[in-house]
Amino acid sequence: NVGSQSISPLMWAIETGSLDAAKAIIIDLLTIRADRDRYYYGMDTLFERHPDIIKRVCADAPGLLPPLLDGLIWRSRTTTRGERRVNFYIKHLVVDAEGGFPKAIRWLTEHGDPTIMCHPVVSMVTDLVWSRAALLTFLRGKAWFFFTMIVFVSSEAILNHLNKASREEAHESGLVDDAHGVDHASDNASGLGLRVAIFCCRCFVYCCSMSRMMVHHVSRSFQDYREGKVAHCGCVRYPEYLSTWQEAVGFVLMLSLLTMLCLEPILHCLPHSHGDYLFDEHCPQGENVIFYYSVAATCATVMYFLLLTDLSVVSTRMSAFALACNRLATEVMFYLVGLSFTVATFACALSTMEHADDDFDGVPKSALNLYRMAFSMFEGDHYDKMAAYPALLFAGFVFAIAGVVFLTSLLVAQLSSAKYDDMVGFARLGRGKVVSDTMPGVSKKRWDRFVASLRLDDRLEFGEGDIGLPGGVQFCEPASANVTTVDSIRRFGGSTASMEPWPKEHHSNAGDEGRLERIERLLEKSLKQKSGRQKGSTGASVMGSGVLGGSTSSGANSSAMHSSMSIA
Repeated sequence: NVGSQSISPLMWAIETGSLDAAKAIIIDLLTIRADRDRYYYGMDTLFERHPDIIKRVCADAPGLLPPLLDGLIWRSRTTTRGERRVNFYIKHLVVDAEGGFPKAIRWLTEHGDPTIMCHPVVSMVTDLVWSRAALLTFLRGKAWFFFTMIVFVSSEAILNHLNKASREEAHESGLVDDAHGVDHASDNASGLGLRVAIFCCRCFVYCCSMSRMMVHHVSRSFQDYREGKVAHCGCVRYPEYLSTWQEAVGFVLMLSLLTMLCLEPILHCLPHSHGDYLFDEHCPQGENVIFYYSVAATCATVMYFLLLTDLSVVSTRMSAFALACNRLATEVMFYLVGLSFTVATFACALSTMEHADDDFDGVPKSALNLYRMAFSMFEGDHYDKMAAYPALLFAGFVFAIAGVVFLTSLLVAQLSSAKYDDMVGFARLGRGKVVSDTMPGVSKKRWDRFVASLRLDDRLEFGEGDIGLPGGVQFCEPASANVTTVDSIRRFGGSTASMEPWPKEHHSNAGDEGRLERIERLLEKSLKQKSGRQKGSTGASVMGSGVLGGSTSSGANSSAMHSSMSIA
């Protein structure tokens, strides 16, 4: 405290760029010390004094995150049956001062460093919160989407084809009047039941799925425009929330469903349906729009399944695989761009060549057959036709070398040299974001039950009968995972009276710098001893001269010379 202000040396060091001093303070605070009475640990002091320490370090000094997180781990030096005792002091990363979920994981996720997300402490916190608190809430939120997708796929891909099979049977039995589009088989209970089921499923999708999407996107768009959160793509401005692929795909899904509603064949046929022919979609008015409706339904189906891939966050390995596929798709896209350029070049070139081969008559047919050659779909008899025109055959060989051998080898080289080591880190980044977004939906009762199951107020053992500090959870890891040969707890003997000063710490360094420091201390000690002896001999000579009445200068010079040689 300086006057009326409270100044933190740690924050001062971070703000002024004295990162070495800040690192030393963090390491000193998170070092466990012990005397004969108790243990001392500065974790509570650090997080209570600076509850936003993770945010400040992420913003101003990311290099301090590893020592800060390492200080929250204690590993035993001894092993038992091939396992090592490990304490993770994660209390302030799991519970804040009000008993809720802190923002530490959100800050680390927004920081966007996959290496930090793979740190044992961060992985432990995210896995614990995800598996015991957030997973069930996340799955409940996705259950509604999964159910609406099943209803949509049932109406468009399953029941629709069952109704089509029923109509084909009616055609074969002569129960359909093609001139008037009247289906006499519609009075069959199964045919009418299928059409009613299709109509009910589509009404459910439009009312319960599309309407919710419209409310979500309209409200988010209005909010972003009102707050000025606008992104740019060339001259097009769009709400910033659409920058994430999930929101963008959801927006396309909403537009596809809205298009389907406008082109719904059942609604176009409804005014012309009567009696047993209700909810038919194959009337003349419905046939005019049914193709465009099917295109919109195809797009909506793809969007539904793309959004379903968001469930890969349930497993870290599955999420890492999905991210690797995403990076592979980028490389394949570049390959297809290069292949398309090569195909366009040779298609135009072969169209200018004089020949009578129908496979390369014009740019469209040439491009199609060159793609077939690239994907090994060009049959052998077509190559025989090309043999009648040596120039055409030579151009085909050149294309095969450039478009198939070279570009394919380049794609394989690109995929082999790509680095996917950080995919697990990016997968954990995605899980951290999902955990942060899901936690507000977790009920207080479930959260309190989860926190109570961690027993963060219980003291953790450092060894058999050695009761240590609270605020963490204890696990056992394989002894070979993180070899620890030095006890990280600094223990002090002697008196434990509060009036006594804290014992001075002695560091044993095995490096060259430590040896030089020890040599320097020994030299200083020797010099002090020699200086003390010199003063003693000088005093004795003065006393002797007083008693004897004088002294010779040669004796004094000899003594001084001896002292100088000894010091040297």
